[in-house]
Amino acid sequence: MSRRERGQLEDGASFAATSRRLAGMFRQERRSVIGSFALAAFGVLTFLVGPRIWGSAIDAILAGTLGSGLPAGQTKEAAVQALRDSGRNSFAEIVDRLNVTPGSGIDFGYVGHLLLIAAGLYCLGTLAGFAQQNIQHNAIARVMRTLRHDVEEKLNRLPVRYLNGSSRGELLSRMTNDIDNIATSLSQTLTQLLFALLMVVGVLTMMLSISPLLTLLALISVPLTFAVGTVVAKRSQRVFGDQWRLTGELNAHIEESYSGHELVTVFDRGGAFRETFANRNAEVKKTSHLSQFMSGLIAPLVLFIENLNYVLLCIVGAFRVISGQLTLGEVVAFVQYSRQYSQPLGSLASMSNLIQSSIASAARVFALLDEPEEGPGCQGRLPAVRPRRITFEQVSFGYDRELTIKDLDLVIEPGRTAAIVGASGAGKTTLMNLLMRFYEVGSGRILVDGTDITSVSRDALRSEIGLVPQEPWLFGGTIRDNIAYGRPDASLEQVEQAAQACGVSHIVNALPQGYDTVVDGGNGRLSEGERQLICIARAFIADPAVLILDEATSAVDARTELLLQRATSRLRHGRTCLVIAHRLSTIRDADVIVVLQDGRIVEQGTHTQLLRAGGAYHRLSQYQFHEPSALPVLDPDEGALWMSEETKQSHRGGQVS
Repeated sequence: MSRRERGQLEDGASFAATSRRLAGMFRQERRSVIGSFALAAFGVLTFLVGPRIWGSAIDAILAGTLGSGLPAGQTKEAAVQALRDSGRNSFAEIVDRLNVTPGSGIDFGYVGHLLLIAAGLYCLGTLAGFAQQNIQHNAIARVMRTLRHDVEEKLNRLPVRYLNGSSRGELLSRMTNDIDNIATSLSQTLTQLLFALLMVVGVLTMMLSISPLLTLLALISVPLTFAVGTVVAKRSQRVFGDQWRLTGELNAHIEESYSGHELVTVFDRGGAFRETFANRNAEVKKTSHLSQFMSGLIAPLVLFIENLNYVLLCIVGAFRVISGQLTLGEVVAFVQYSRQYSQPLGSLASMSNLIQSSIASAARVFALLDEPEEGPGCQGRLPAVRPRRITFEQVSFGYDRELTIKDLDLVIEPGRTAAIVGASGAGKTTLMNLLMRFYEVGSGRILVDGTDITSVSRDALRSEIGLVPQEPWLFGGTIRDNIAYGRPDASLEQVEQAAQACGVSHIVNALPQGYDTVVDGGNGRLSEGERQLICIARAFIADPAVLILDEATSAVDARTELLLQRATSRLRHGRTCLVIAHRLSTIRDADVIVVLQDGRIVEQGTHTQLLRAGGAYHRLSQYQFHEPSALPVLDPDEGALWMSEETKQSHRGGQVS
């Protein structure tokens, strides 16, 4: 979790802002929100009327019971006066408060009528609750779908700098786990929250209509309940944030482990990965247990407060009945209302942890949505000429403070192939990233046919470039879809022509389903070289003006390399090509070979010219094409030509990395 995200979770204002932003996403669901609110209000109303009906039924039963014991033919007033004259004042007050008819028994018809009304209202309230939950869950599902879409669109607009600096597992966790947690928490809390708020207002009104004194006593528990909820919520706020952060880190570790499963197995690092997994899994378990413990604290504490308040209300209510100020039915109704009042308060306190969890996840998702995007930039286009001339003028660039590219000047003539070679960290891939505007140059400029690429829209620039990446990756779908990825409208005939030109057609035709063979992200049924050939066919069919081959033949056998050389030779025809490679055998026919060291060009020329010069390229050629015993022993400074500055310093210091 970044410092900014942790601040969002710990700062009350940011918590409120995140809550408002999350609530604002439901504006598109106004009708559903209004309908849900109306149904919830109706459901609350039915449950509010119930206790009063019960109270009336109890009073009717008590009145009939008392009336049957009084002399028939008397009026209620006469019976009350007779009771007072006999010194039975408390009994007289109770009879006076009730609708007693001396000599009459219980009116079971009236009582049954009241119970039927109560049952009908409860049925209607239950149906309203079902409808309200259905509307609410559908609304939440639609909002979460929109949120996932927003995150997906955001990831497509984020600069490569951010994606390279972030864990894929962490990003996946935000897009899946965090959004799922928001949806689950909202589904569990919104209905209860809306019902609880309406119930509190309605029940408070009904209690005041029965007895302001008892209402005041019932409200004593409110500050205690909220105090408990607030204390626990503050302590659990950071716990939930840590829980989802650690979950993201665990996902990242799992993703890394399975992505590099072969290497982990070959180097016998499974034990180390399992140990790391066990440690991180234990951390997730610890924070998850702590968050659940914090969640479980609230309910029993609130229940304890409620029970104390319940006893107090029963005692005071009994005295009010004896004094004739309230009927037994009114006290029973009030006690029921107090239960209905305390339950939503307890629910509000219990929901605070779920709300904290959802807001913690929302803060992580919104932090991703708020990351700076690639600016729209200029909307210009390149002149309609082919092939393209590419010019680097005094280009400098650094990922951090230290420059990776330093005052680099390079011209790639139209239709020519320039090969970039150098040590790891010399800046080869950086040139590719700068040309495609995955990063912006620090100083200097890059021109395509005399046009500064910063004056051209990124989409227009990238539409002119075809890329064969270092690690061939096929997307989920058919081989036909993968070849036509850069040109979705390509016909099957065009796909077959591209495959034929790149020497992959015989491989595809040998598969049972041919071009309709489905491959997934792992592409287990295809070898590394076969995937590389399909990637080159993908670039071929897109027909780019500029071609970038990022070590495109570094992972293939000799036979496949020969096929690739033939394919790339045809692919390079009529196009400006930039090749990034360590295998010098693949770039002997390049028009110009550029040797980079620590971000600077130290040599450039053809393969023959550079060999004759006897410089850095000549030494690298010796390293690759001679037996180790034939290689000269180089002192640190001479050998440092093929080291980055950081590696050079470590060797001078006697370190081995």
